[in-house]
Amino acid sequence: MAGALSQPKGSPFVGRWDFNLTQGNTLRAAWLGITEKGGALEVWYQPTGGNVYQLKDVKVEGSKLLLVISAADPARKRPAATWELEVSGGKLAGVQKRGNTSMPLTGLLAPDLKRAEPKEWVAPEPLLNGRNLNGWEPIGNPADSHWTIQDGLLVNQDHGANLKTTRTFDDFKLHFEANCPDRANSGFYLRGRYEVQLEYEPLSSNPPERRIGSIYGRITPKEMPRTPGSWETFDVTLVGRTVTVVRNGVTTIDHQTIEGITGGALDANEGEPGPFYIQGDHTGGLKFRNITVSVPKK
Repeated sequence: MAGALSQPKGSPFVGRWDFNLTQGNTLRAAWLGITEKGGALEVWYQPTGGNVYQLKDVKVEGSKLLLVISAADPARKRPAATWELEVSGGKLAGVQKRGNTSMPLTGLLAPDLKRAEPKEWVAPEPLLNGRNLNGWEPIGNPADSHWTIQDGLLVNQDHGANLKTTRTFDDFKLHFEANCPDRANSGFYLRGRYEVQLEYEPLSSNPPERRIGSIYGRITPKEMPRTPGSWETFDVTLVGRTVTVVRNGVTTIDHQTIEGITGGALDANEGEPGPFYIQGDHTGGLKFRNITVSVPKK
């Protein structure tokens, strides 16, 4: 149920665009958010990792949109990465160039995902059995996974693989409890595309929209006390792209819209269900318990 597509009238480039980038057997996701202001295009870019940011080098030449995704780095002898795009058949298609290498690009208009909140939800169902990792699997090489069950808790012992559910979900109410040590960093992904940030790094390391409880780089939560090493509860409701986060009983994000994917998204198929996944590739040391999900009652 993708619904309407997010392209208002005006420049053909305006809209939110989802890109699946394929290189060999690797699938990565990126995103462009393009608006028209004062006769010029404002372009925001979500790379495959990291946070969304505004592109400053933006040009329209005839039917082409020219973007500098990352500037040249002479010190590292790294050439600039550029995107050349044209609108064709409702798609934003073109090529990425970096030095002598190139990669084809195809962006699809992101779905609006506007839908009413369900009238009823089923009873919460546990996603952890407290004995083993049934229902979960590492992303990538299983040998890199350091996820285990200890005393009924889900524990990431060390930096390594991410972990995802074998099931996928559309709209849901998610509950989980997390214990994040000081200087640790992880994230709990919704549909495999939108990260609820978990971190206790120095405040100087991250701006508010990239701190614990945020939708990483997208939505800044209400400020809460920072309590590294203690158990905290998160209740997340996602309907379409409307998200509400209740942390330790306090509503920190209230029915706000997630504009697009965040860094680390498994794919850019925003209109489809996706798994939950937990980052294990930043630091170890995090623990989780009481992960449950409730879906709309049919």
